[in-house]
Amino acid sequence: MNTTLDIRRGSASGPHGQRVAQVWLNRPEVRNAFNDGVVAELTAAFTELGADSQLRAIVLGGHGKAFCAGADLSWMRSMAQYSRAENEADAAQLAQMLWVMYQCPVPIVGRIHGDCYAGGVGLAAVCDVVVAGASANFCLSEARLGLLPATIGPYVVRALGEQASRRYFVTAERFSATQAQRLGLVHEVADADQLDAQVEAIVTALGANGPQALRACKRLVQDVAGQPITEPLRRDTAQRIADIRTSGEGREGVQAFLNKRDPSWR
Repeated sequence: MNTTLDIRRGSASGPHGQRVAQVWLNRPEVRNAFNDGVVAELTAAFTELGADSQLRAIVLGGHGKAFCAGADLSWMRSMAQYSRAENEADAAQLAQMLWVMYQCPVPIVGRIHGDCYAGGVGLAAVCDVVVAGASANFCLSEARLGLLPATIGPYVVRALGEQASRRYFVTAERFSATQAQRLGLVHEVADADQLDAQVEAIVTALGANGPQALRACKRLVQDVAGQPITEPLRRDTAQRIADIRTSGEGREGVQAFLNKRDPSWR
């Protein structure tokens, strides 16, 4: 029986049925801190969900008082006894989990509340849309332990930007949801009683769009971000729009718009 994750179908309150999955970190007694078991289960869950062609969105949240407090203390104690090779293998599993989530073709909506520390910030950074409670706190706390946010680094730097990452990696200061929004890690900040409604609004917006277009848009951003605008890139983007215009979904969407009706996927 799955104990570290609570995976559900359907959104919290909307009419989206099987088109939405919810993945809840389910270790509230340790503020959803993760260990090797959580890493393995998240990797498996997002591999499976990413292969589901019917899904429009995945909501990632945490039960209890915190979204994720980073690494579990018991796990950290055991890692202190690991050899160099064992540490590298263990870190590689975490890096693979983050990559699987980042590459998941289904848009991921992060629902952040309470503490979001260390690896928890990495989880937020791999989400496509992040909604945070107004009282949420973020912290890249690794340097306080004589460590560094290495495996989460590529994703956090993309989300926070280089200058903000320079500061918060080296100072390990806490920063608020409002600061996280200003820096680009968080898209929406909501009061506690409006957090689920704001997540639902994002899910509803995703559900109105073409299922294949959602996935193509997500991949487009990942492929073109930071790239120089070269002739091969321009050619590639022209090919992408031509492909989707001539697809069944693209033709249906354009015809629905021209005929002032809802497309079939709604």
